[in-house]
Amino acid sequence: MKTIRLAIVVAEFNQEITYKMLDKAKDHAKNFNMDVKIISYVPGTFDMPLIVENLLRNKQIDAIVTLGAVIKGETGHDLIVANNTARLLADLSLKYQKPVALGITGPGMTVKQAKRRIVTVSERAVEAAHKMVTRLRQLNDEKGFE
Repeated sequence: MKTIRLAIVVAEFNQEITYKMLDKAKDHAKNFNMDVKIISYVPGTFDMPLIVENLLRNKQIDAIVTLGAVIKGETGHDLIVANNTARLLADLSLKYQKPVALGITGPGMTVKQAKRRIVTVSERAVEAAHKMVTRLRQLNDEKGFE
């Protein structure tokens, strides 16, 4: 099977969490023999869609893993950030017909909860990217698509 070429987009905001997520995601990608071609840093989770769209245009990228931690504050800002980012990322995945895996914790999450989910969320995002690329390739082979 052809190697899966991955890009990872990681938020710098809450970097004490997101940089650990990045380490776990890179390690897990190795377990699947995925080639991490690009790691791109963005100021925050809300800033991901623009970079993700540019990466999706790259023919050398098969899938993208997004990593972020949206922590609950005193307002509902975390809901706005998480919901809008997730919607835009899903829209981009459909537009470019490439998987964009959601490795973003929150909304409504405390720092303690986000830290407990570093490994799980990171690994699940990598696994989702792997499964989706593999299944899309199988589907395209079966149907004669390219």
